[in-house]
Amino acid sequence: MARISGVISLAIFTIAMSACNSEMLQKQAEQIKQQELEIARQRKDLEAMLASQKLQDQKQQDCNRAFRDYFERAQIASTGDEAIALYREGLSLCPEDEVAHYELGRALADRGRYLEAEKELETALSLRPDFADARRQLESVRKNR
Repeated sequence: MARISGVISLAIFTIAMSACNSEMLQKQAEQIKQQELEIARQRKDLEAMLASQKLQDQKQQDCNRAFRDYFERAQIASTGDEAIALYREGLSLCPEDEVAHYELGRALADRGRYLEAEKELETALSLRPDFADARRQLESVRKNR
């Protein structure tokens, strides 16, 4: 009888341990699942950051090319019309360059094209609100209209 009681106790203990192990395994499986979800989220974030960095790198390359091939040449252009064309070509590559918009606005104003100049100067100011030279030039253009 004692032997049967011992076997029963052992069986109950084994069942209890098995249930405990099963519960622990379920908790571990849930933790692994949560970790996998977090890894997937982090991977997605990293991929988005890499795509953003790649886009920024391309923009920087475009702006470098715009400076090299257009903006610098516009500064020494022999005519105002040539400078305007060069600034416009450069801005098609690097549209967020406030200085190029400012310089294009000045070149347009020098040619008497005040409405176009005003638009370019406003764009320069929208890109950099504290651009004092652009603000002064815009005021001058508006007076001459």
